Amino acid sequence: MKISEMNWSQVEAYLQRDDRAVLPLGSTEQHAGLSLSVDSILSERVGVEAAEPLGVPVFPVVAYGITPYFLAYPGTVSLRVETYARLVQDILDSLHRTGFRRILVVNGHGGNQPAQSVATEWMTTHPGAAVKFHSWWNAPETWAKVQEIDAVASHASWMENFPWTRLAGVDQPTQRKPMIDSARMRVMDPEAVRRYLGDGNFGGYYQRPDEETQAIWDVAVAETRALLEGPWA
Repeated sequence: MKISEMNWSQVEAYLQRDDRAVLPLGSTEQHAGLSLSVDSILSERVGVEAAEPLGVPVFPVVAYGITPYFLAYPGTVSLRVETYARLVQDILDSLHRTGFRRILVVNGHGGNQPAQSVATEWMTTHPGAAVKFHSWWNAPETWAKVQEIDAVASHASWMENFPWTRLAGVDQPTQRKPMIDSARMRVMDPEAVRRYLGDGNFGGYYQRPDEETQAIWDVAVAETRALLEGPWA
């Protein structure tokens, strides 16, 4: 269930019987012909579908992340690492103050990795609290399913192309784009990144059959739910 569909007294009642919550982390950044909100859409949705049968509330996705390399693409928003770290810490502090003790952070963007260090450090000053950091797309079972279907998969490619991340009226290219050199891209400024990437896809087909991506999604939801179920210690 989404926290946006609850009132404060319902949350208070929930906390009498459970102390788990899901916090999705996303990003607002270019994804070639897909939505700028791909990472936010996917992290929140996998969190909601995983938590629903367990009755665990899912907080609104943090829709902005760390993505400075894409700033030459209009619509991209990037936070400084320091800003992001403080934001995540403030959210965890707030959840802890109101009674949440077991928090599953469902991350949808590779650039948000510093949040894992924030969570690890935060736990040292909050005894009895536990935070799991879960980058859903490259978790072991989910990534294995991706590789089983097509080993050439990357940012803004077919593996992020779901019915809920596509845009109406936008056709996807049919060719398989060669993989980029990530090490080379990491030393480029945003303008050079845009020139190098072109449309923004890192490599691979732009779309594969929905049955294949649904198979990945089913694994991702199950893997996320298993983390939420525990064990927590």
